Amino acid sequence: MTITTIMPARGQAQLVADHLRVVRGGRTILDDVSMAVAPGARWGIVGENGCGKSTLLAALSGGLTPESGTVHRFGSLGLVEQELSAAGGITVGDVIEVELAAVRRVLAAFESASAALANGETAAAGAYADALAAAEALDAWDADRRVDVALAGLNAVTDRTRRLAELSVGQRYRVRLACVLGAGHDFLLLDEPTNHLDAGGLEFLTARLRGHPGGVVVVSHDRALLSDVATSILDLDRSRDGRPRVYGDGFAGYQHGRRAELARWEEEFEQQQIERTRLTRQLSEAQNRLVSGWRPDKGTGKHQRATRAPALVRAVHRRRDELDQHAVDAPPPPLRFRMPDLPARPGVALLTAHRVAVPGRLAGPVSLALVSGARLVVTGANGAGKSTLLSALAGRLPVAEGSVTRAPSTRVELLGQESDEPSRAGAVDWFAAQLRRLVRARLLDDGEIVALSSLGLLTAADARRPVAELSVGQQRRLDLAVALAARPHVLLLDEPTNHFSIALVEELAEGLRSTPAAVVVATHDRQLLRDLDAWPRLHLGDEPG
Repeated sequence: MTITTIMPARGQAQLVADHLRVVRGGRTILDDVSMAVAPGARWGIVGENGCGKSTLLAALSGGLTPESGTVHRFGSLGLVEQELSAAGGITVGDVIEVELAAVRRVLAAFESASAALANGETAAAGAYADALAAAEALDAWDADRRVDVALAGLNAVTDRTRRLAELSVGQRYRVRLACVLGAGHDFLLLDEPTNHLDAGGLEFLTARLRGHPGGVVVVSHDRALLSDVATSILDLDRSRDGRPRVYGDGFAGYQHGRRAELARWEEEFEQQQIERTRLTRQLSEAQNRLVSGWRPDKGTGKHQRATRAPALVRAVHRRRDELDQHAVDAPPPPLRFRMPDLPARPGVALLTAHRVAVPGRLAGPVSLALVSGARLVVTGANGAGKSTLLSALAGRLPVAEGSVTRAPSTRVELLGQESDEPSRAGAVDWFAAQLRRLVRARLLDDGEIVALSSLGLLTAADARRPVAELSVGQQRRLDLAVALAARPHVLLLDEPTNHFSIALVEELAEGLRSTPAAVVVATHDRQLLRDLDAWPRLHLGDEPG
């Protein structure tokens, strides 16, 4: 790891990763990853959950040392991770001060040098010139205003005295994101930046990233953001030769290139299998002739009769050895999500909300009725009460006004925005324990139990790992698996694309459109809203639907 400076370098800024390899717990997370981020470049990092996207950001920022390879950075960098600790009474103002620490140091040096120069200290001229140049490079006098603009643009908390512990996960994330956007760094490293943004915040973020003069590296599942922002895509999913792939021409170039790559891979593997089958057949025929006393045509010399068949066998063996040395791996069976059969109860009012309101959280009143096959998209700005409404419908939150009723024996499941504290148990064991709990409570019959492997959400290897060792996205996949395995009549999804891979989002949308269960989705995801464009919408607050 080489960091030449943490001060802005502007047009001379460089961020170069060369052949990075990261191993954790005996498992290779990243292998042979190289990329060069120049000013004006905007990189999108994509791949399945658990493929190492967040790990790559940690390596690029210097927070993680790779087993091999190097990272060279010349210039300043801001990193926004998926989680921000609220421990120790940290306030919004504390987060701002941490991100603007370089600005504060430069302004303090400038004031000191200015005072010395005003006092007639001739030796202070050099210090004054240096401090002025640094302050201008940082645009230091405008830093606080830029942060305030970003806080407002992302609908984040602006009260600097508020403690992070008093804020939701989404509110904390928006505060940190605003601070990094306003700090004026050469490089922005953002991990799933759209997860907690409403429509206004998404528009603000997109504009800021497109206009950022430095380099941007964004890990995202958000297809709309990648389409609008990314100039290059780094795909960390497995490829034909096992190496990551870089695609130009933005997200569209990635989609086209990835499809072509998989098609070539599959075609080459198929041709290889045909050739292997042919050679195996030839070898078997030659061996059978030897065993059965095969002889050449009449008149063939004795020496030829003794050597011709073994020579054929050796030739085929050589061909097979050559083929093995140049073998092409089978295309990885991609995790392909499979929606389980969810139950329907035709003619039954499964879930009814009548003039529901929760003071301070859901203005209301909200009324709705769900039957099997019903579809509903809930929209609204952050704070409008989307999550509150879904929690009330699921029975997790009492309503202060109105009522929520469900038909007898109706199963309602909610996939919330965040996972609970992860268990140390293996994922498949934890999944089985959740289903046993439902069976004991007589909420699920033994005959309705589905295997975790049947859902296509985790690989066999990841299913054996402790839940706490899975990535955030993999833990969310496990949460989705439990919600679906409960066989709900009503499925409630709160920002279901958060942390999920692009492929899973597309497959989930397809499954939601076809299931006979009632489905309610609360989302800001612009592409998902387009995918579900035909669904009725319930709008909360003043955000355009």
